[in-house]
Amino acid sequence: MSALSSYRSLFSLTGPLYVVVALVARLPLAMAQMGTLLLVAEVSGSYGGGGAAAGAFAIVNAVASPVAGTLTDRIGQRPVLLVQSAGGSLALVALVVLSGQDVPWQLLAVVSGVAGMFVPQIGTMARVRWRELAKTRGKERFTLLSTAFSYEGAADEAGFVLGPAIVGTMAALVSPAGALLVAAGGLAVFATWFAVHPTVQLVRGHRGEGGATGPRISALLVGLGAGQLIVGTIFGSVQAGTTAMATEAGEPGLAGLLHAVLGVGSVVAGLAIVMLPVRFRLADRLPVFAAGLAVLTLPLLVVGSLGALAPVLAVLGLAVAPYMITLYSACERVVDPSRLGAAMMILAAATSLGYALGSSTAGRLADVAGYTGAYRVTVVAGTAALLLSLVLRAALHRKRRELEEAVVPGLPARA
Repeated sequence: MSALSSYRSLFSLTGPLYVVVALVARLPLAMAQMGTLLLVAEVSGSYGGGGAAAGAFAIVNAVASPVAGTLTDRIGQRPVLLVQSAGGSLALVALVVLSGQDVPWQLLAVVSGVAGMFVPQIGTMARVRWRELAKTRGKERFTLLSTAFSYEGAADEAGFVLGPAIVGTMAALVSPAGALLVAAGGLAVFATWFAVHPTVQLVRGHRGEGGATGPRISALLVGLGAGQLIVGTIFGSVQAGTTAMATEAGEPGLAGLLHAVLGVGSVVAGLAIVMLPVRFRLADRLPVFAAGLAVLTLPLLVVGSLGALAPVLAVLGLAVAPYMITLYSACERVVDPSRLGAAMMILAAATSLGYALGSSTAGRLADVAGYTGAYRVTVVAGTAALLLSLVLRAALHRKRRELEEAVVPGLPARA
């Protein structure tokens, strides 16, 4: 089956309107963090204040997301999303209103943290819905899920490219406050729309079914979360290094555009991963894509100009999305369905925490050793991805054999 046919089959499960709504509904998350940074930095006159406010948003969102995931497993996505869309949009509006008053930036950081507590991880919830949509399709299930997770990985990357681009454009043409209000409006409209879309009936929760109250924390789930932590570290360190390099070259405005190049390469690879054969198992894919990360981060240490940096980032992006998609796909295969929402939120939270870790560590090294110092964090993260993937490969193969033996007791597991 061609990639086009695979995506056509996938989207026929929901219709094109759902795909558009789910894509747009995830943009406010990417917009809010950068919008908060620009707004608070502008009104306080301090990049430190802006960074603290954006960091508060990211960290609280990372901590709150697994809690929201546990609630969706218990009571369903609709009530959780309705509260999140309302609370998040109101908190962002409150942040804009307070920014026009004479209040300390510390208070704005607190309100930003409140917003982070509510803004939902739409991409993660969409993955859970695709699983329910595909599970009745028999032999097509694995292909449809592989296509769905490929699409969602690409859509997440597109969101993190488009969100900051929209904020940056609106901040230049209107104001950071205007950009943040657009994020609040988009959250109120599209996240609510996503919450009431008919597909939400498939994820009504498992209250009273086996007593699941949250993700069962296993060593394998921790390992998958560590993999996503590495992905976030790569994103954060690349952004810090690229910003330092562009600033050193006297072109700080190009930093966002160059970082977007990483996302573009990642989107392309994410959409193409569906063409991989089924016999190329997830456990075997992971070290291949991790090796790609380890190798493709190395040129960052020798790149010497913005013109040379662009193709290096584009090629690096080709390994990022496949690695991330494989981690999410593995999570879907090994986690109890009644706990899947919370487990995937843990992976999303790990990405956010990795981003904060990568950007802060690389930023400090950039102050000391320039952009090369920042990119060293990226290279270390790529190497860590490879080492971790070798451990996860063995664990995933063991888990696959356990699941196959559980389905067909007494028969040997397939290789």
